[in-house]
Amino acid sequence: MNVVAASDPSALSGLLHAGWSAPRNVVEEVATILDGVRARGDAAVEGYARRFDDPAFDRKRLRVAIPMLESARSLISPAVAAALELAKERVTRFHERQRLPDVAYVEADGTRYAVERRALPSAAVYAARNDSAAVIMGAVPARLAGVRRITVFAPPVAGAVNPAALFACALCGVDELYAVGGAQAIGAAAFGTESIARVEKIVGRGGKWVIEAKRQVFGACGIDALTGADEALIVADDGASSEYVVGELLALAERPGVTRLAVLSESRSLLEAVAQLLDTLDLHTVERQEIVSKTILEECRLIEARGREELLDTLNRFAPAYLCLHVRDAPSYLDRINAAGAVFVGDMTPLAGGEYLAGPSHAVPTAGTARFASSLSPADFTRTFSVVENTVERMAGDAAALVAVAEFDGLPHHANSARMRGGG
Repeated sequence: MNVVAASDPSALSGLLHAGWSAPRNVVEEVATILDGVRARGDAAVEGYARRFDDPAFDRKRLRVAIPMLESARSLISPAVAAALELAKERVTRFHERQRLPDVAYVEADGTRYAVERRALPSAAVYAARNDSAAVIMGAVPARLAGVRRITVFAPPVAGAVNPAALFACALCGVDELYAVGGAQAIGAAAFGTESIARVEKIVGRGGKWVIEAKRQVFGACGIDALTGADEALIVADDGASSEYVVGELLALAERPGVTRLAVLSESRSLLEAVAQLLDTLDLHTVERQEIVSKTILEECRLIEARGREELLDTLNRFAPAYLCLHVRDAPSYLDRINAAGAVFVGDMTPLAGGEYLAGPSHAVPTAGTARFASSLSPADFTRTFSVVENTVERMAGDAAALVAVAEFDGLPHHANSARMRGGG
């Protein structure tokens, strides 16, 4: 594997693009699916489920009963149950600290200002088939925000859903679970069907079909961000372990759909050590080799930066969903990062920890959209509105200014509404 220069635009082609752009066939197919769900409801959901997930799917199995917690626990191993319980504890502790304080104040003349927050009445969490922690990552911040109705959509597998998702639903007090995945799940959540009531917001990550579906339904309902197929950047210095870096690359590459994966460093020797390990590794023998080898060979880049400024510029233009910092002086890097979904600092913080146990939600902006969106928090499940209550004194003092600017804008009735109250 070759090391390329951060200053070479052709070498980084496709790596530093800004924003989500789905292939035309995906855009068109997703639009067809969403139109079908909106027009035909359950029948369309059933048809697409049979086509994409389970040929024997029946709409009678659309709603999945959520078992009592102990019954759900029996569906998975004690080790997995304990891990998911630990994940819920940590996700709860992390997000409890993100709740925003109320804003209210009164000025000297008695005018009152406030920001009022209201929890969304409903939200849906998308839980991909191989994402056991997805329910926890979405449902916990929603519940902390005060959302009253939380639904989960999970693809059917042989007539059922991932048993870890069932357990997580019971653990988090989810209200409704539906065995439906892909773009049809996003359509059902956004528009509703005969069996599924629409929701106010959809959160959670998925593949390109889910990402594009979320983009297309935005406006009919809210979305967290364009969260989806994993992408990551590893920044390493000359003290980093090349073995850890390669191990992280393999872990990052084993999820389907990874399209941006790179190691960025000022150290040529570190990059060459990583390249040598990858070149000597028999990718045909690694587990999940059909996914890992394709991603490593086709998508992974090793990038050399000429100095810290070029490194930081490349990092922020990459805007990764996941950023791994294998560096000595992480604070000096963190101070300069302005576009990343989630950051994992040091050799002892693998991205796998963030996938399951660390605490922050793993639903983070993808495809370079970390420039425009943030990772999931309880604030994503609330609406805010401002409140202003003038006193007589405030209105009298503001009237002349309001009249002047309203008349300048050609809005005489605006001006008159101020003039009436200002005594002028």
